Amino acid sequence: MNIDTALKEAMSITGAVGVALVDYESGMSLGTSGGGEWLDLDVAAAGNTEVVRSKLRVMSSLALNDTIEDILITLHRQYHLIRLMNSSRNSLFLYLVLDRERANLALARHYLKRIEADLQV
Repeated sequence: MNIDTALKEAMSITGAVGVALVDYESGMSLGTSGGGEWLDLDVAAAGNTEVVRSKLRVMSSLALNDTIEDILITLHRQYHLIRLMNSSRNSLFLYLVLDRERANLALARHYLKRIEADLQV
């Protein structure tokens, strides 16, 4: 699937508020969907780039021989899910914001994993 289709699929996840495909080397969004006045996805993408970079630095410092599957940030009203792309596209991640009251986190992670596997960039 292409980027637009992947973003539409992600927005169909119950509770989805916004989604972005982000290059963490540059901090730039390759595409976004959703968001709104209170959720500027381009700003969020750039900020979450720093989260990914920081975790990668820590893993390197600890000499962990592993990869990040996803990173979850829980807020009182939202889940922020960062799903790193597989190793052949290792500088990209999907960033999904969910309304915590409406979302099923386990299902959202499952669907995002499926989207990531099918996405062709």
